[in-house]
Amino acid sequence: MPQIILGPQQHAPQVDGSVKGKAYKFLEKLTEDDTLPGLHIEPIVHATDSRVRTGRVDDFWRAVLFKVQGQEQEAIYVYLGVWPHDAASDFAMKAQLKVNPVNGIAELLLADAPVIPTVPDYAAVAEPATPAEPFFRRLGLTFEALVDNLGLDNEVAELALECNEAEDIVELASLVTGWQGVALIDLSAGRSIEAVKETLAIEVEDEPTLVEDPDAALAAALHHPAARLQFAFIEDNDELRRAIEDADFAAWRVFLHPEQRKYAERSWKGSFRLSGGAGTGKTVVLLHRARNLARKNPDARIVLTTYNKTLADALLRDLKILDPTLSITDKLGEVGIFVRGVDSAARTVLQSGSPILESAVEQVLGSRTSQVGKVTDRNAWRDAIASDGGALAADLKSPAFFQSEYELVVLPNRVRTLEEYAKVRRPGRGVPLDRKARANVWAVINSYRLNAGIQGSADFAEAAAIAAEVLNLSGSRPADHVLVDEGQDLSPTHWQFLRALADEGPDDLFIAEDSHQRIYGNRVVLGRYGIKIVGRSQRLRLNYRTTAQNLRYAVSVLTGTEFVDLEEGAEDTSDYRSARVGPVPRLLPTANLTEELEQAAVVVGTWLKELKDGEGPETIGILVRTEKAGEQLVRALDERQVPSRFVSDKAVPAGKPVVMTMHRAKGMEFARVLIFGVDSSALPAQFALKNLADAEKAEVLQREKSLLYVAATRARDELVLLWAGDPSELLPATGPKSG
Repeated sequence: MPQIILGPQQHAPQVDGSVKGKAYKFLEKLTEDDTLPGLHIEPIVHATDSRVRTGRVDDFWRAVLFKVQGQEQEAIYVYLGVWPHDAASDFAMKAQLKVNPVNGIAELLLADAPVIPTVPDYAAVAEPATPAEPFFRRLGLTFEALVDNLGLDNEVAELALECNEAEDIVELASLVTGWQGVALIDLSAGRSIEAVKETLAIEVEDEPTLVEDPDAALAAALHHPAARLQFAFIEDNDELRRAIEDADFAAWRVFLHPEQRKYAERSWKGSFRLSGGAGTGKTVVLLHRARNLARKNPDARIVLTTYNKTLADALLRDLKILDPTLSITDKLGEVGIFVRGVDSAARTVLQSGSPILESAVEQVLGSRTSQVGKVTDRNAWRDAIASDGGALAADLKSPAFFQSEYELVVLPNRVRTLEEYAKVRRPGRGVPLDRKARANVWAVINSYRLNAGIQGSADFAEAAAIAAEVLNLSGSRPADHVLVDEGQDLSPTHWQFLRALADEGPDDLFIAEDSHQRIYGNRVVLGRYGIKIVGRSQRLRLNYRTTAQNLRYAVSVLTGTEFVDLEEGAEDTSDYRSARVGPVPRLLPTANLTEELEQAAVVVGTWLKELKDGEGPETIGILVRTEKAGEQLVRALDERQVPSRFVSDKAVPAGKPVVMTMHRAKGMEFARVLIFGVDSSALPAQFALKNLADAEKAEVLQREKSLLYVAATRARDELVLLWAGDPSELLPATGPKSG
């Protein structure tokens, strides 16, 4: 039975749904029997590659394919798309499928299609005057190293060695398909050729190997990890239909970077942590890993979770797009993939009717009612401080302090009495407490718990802790594999709950996180909660979403702040790199709110006029610090005849530019982003700093920096920051400005 491989489609013309349907029918018949006369699989006389074929899709359209068939294998057909009859023949004449003689990677080449770099006008604005020596030359790279040691095409290497700056190389990389483009991007970030070869799984032999069966060698080369940046093996007709009919399929769901594929497919002896900056593809890896685990063991119970409902819904939506055939379950502990926010997952355990719920509550909260069905009111800490916090020092009369103390110290250590609280260690807490201060703090905590007991409620951190105890006391483990996205924003009791979901063992927990995007909660060390990942951690460094210019600006927001990962290791951004280039971000100061609103209307109005084919108004994102600010902005834009829509907890609808808070934008991306209101009063938020001790303020300021970083990295192409009066202290000291 012939095998179909989806090859690079960028050369094929765009076609409508009816033609895609016919192409699928053609390929479906091809997989059944490639000798059927109606397929008209025909070679092209005098073609550059004797393997190239055309096939009849209908009277007008022809498919272009390569037939690869070794002596001892089924035929493989590499499908490149459909063209009108004559155009198909013309393209087939020059198309060539070959094995790179240096590194053994399968590549698609066009006989008469030289690479012509075009550096955009904005490059001159973004960079200083041209240096005396090109960028790669300054790094010590030579033509011989690029061609003979790595395997780049001669022409690509020559052009790369003429580029003056890293952004010029990234622009060239965008014109070079497959592994060669990825290699250029890595090299532009200062990585060595040996490091690039390791990432792409390239091995260069000193002596060429004698090839007895060229087609068998080509078939093997198509399986190379780097080749799969361009070539995707289609496993069944359902996947084939999706690949043909979904124009965006190849963008991220099929073609993974070799490094991403390794993390999606490999097995580990225990828990694994994958970190990476915004836009590096951590979530994509997670989705592919969920699918791979389900395919490897159809009886597996897989939990895919993250810190809130909005992102969990997005994970579920993308998982169904990736593979609609996957078994999705809405019951924790059943076979299939259970996708839910971590708090919702914990609540399902509390609502399961477990006979040991009362014992679990006692273990966490002490002697009180086992009724924990309600969610504790958000003002409960403020009420407890007002009621029993009279003896507190002024810098402790903060709900933020109590929430952190409760989540980081009291709950994970199962502290239930003043005596226990007086003895418990408080690592990482910036505010020291003597015995008297601890007694005053405990009085407020006790009041908080008593009030919650009367209401029959539990907060989210309590619910996770109780759910963990239910599972541990019962010995129940409702999952075989747990996949966690945005792990940096989870609390200690979340981790205790996640640890309790699955027994320790191979591939038990897989965690994706980025400490630079920690906008909720405080630092957490996984080892303290039974999650052992020492020696099983890796980092993704290549950004696929944000342009190099936008990424550079976003990273500059983090300057001067120390970030620590979930293993207490230092995180830096020195090796972040982008696969794309674009205009530099614009910083637009205004004198007052009226001018700021007028400028916002001008920016968004201009973007609406510049929308390209296939871009809807919803590809424009306008980010604000608070919901109140967002609702006011929508009204102001409407008054200026610029449509927009405020979105809080619902999915983003089409039809209008989207206004949302910076927090809500987590996990989102937009073609163009306007960050509105980055003035000194809004960022950092003054309400978040009120009544905090200096040590607590440092943690809050770091989260505010991370929030601005998250907002800036939502932009794919264009980024604008706008404020009235004094700019935020979190903005980099220097940057481009325009009126």
